[in-house]
Parts: sequence; C-alpha cells; structure tokens
Amino acid sequence: MQIHQSAEDYLETILMLSQRMGKVRSIDVVNELGFTKASVSIAMKKLRENGYIAVDGEGNLTLLDPGREIAERIYGRHRLLTHFFMQLGVDEKTAAEDACKAEHILSEQTLEKIRARAIETDAELAKPAE
Repeated sequence: MQIHQSAEDYLETILMLSQRMGKVRSIDVVNELGFTKASVSIAMKKLRENGYIAVDGEGNLTLLDPGREIAERIYGRHRLLTHFFMQLGVDEKTAAEDACKAEHILSEQTLEKIRARAIETDAELAKPAE
C-alpha cells in the first residue's frame, strides 16, 4: 500500500513522542507538529482505519506493526540525513528541517551511499534506530 508523506510524518512523530514520553495522545501530536486538533483527528482516524495505529479507551496511540515499520524507516532516514548534513557543516536546526523534507523522496540507493559516506566518519550511524 502506498502511504503519503503526511502519514509518514504522523507515524514518525508518534514514534518519536513515544520514545520521549512513553504514552502518546492526539493532543501531543497537535502540540509537536503545530497542526489543528481537527486535522490531527482526521489523520489519526485514517491511520487507525488503515491498520497503522491503535487507539485505546483513554486515547493513547500505539503504533501497530505496519505503522511501526514505516515510522522506524522514516525516523532512521531522518537521523541519517540530519547527521550527514551536520557533518557537511549545516547547523543542527537547518539540517533537521532539510532532513525532514528529503527523508521522503530519496531513493534507497542514494541513502545507502550517504550512509556509507557518513559511517566512514561516524560509527554512531551504523546503529539502527531505537
């Protein structure tokens, strides 16, 4: 199933927030991304209907296996690209912003070349995303 960039961003955000906070609710996603409650609510409904997340009775969001797989892939790309851009001398804020844009469009071949070049100077990138 083809998934849109916005859905990837939501799943990545849920993953990052769960790592940082433990439990994640829609309002946490609203606060993190700066989107409206209505927009996030609609997105969460679509993600739930497509089997990417589950929502419990208290409103806690949980990534299901397909959603976790996508989130970890995108977050891994984000970390790699941010670090690589910083190695090039880009400041951290700009590197993270640019990584967020590029993480969705670069081919696996290009990412592997970036990863190989970045690992030459930093073994931290060899580790998988947590």
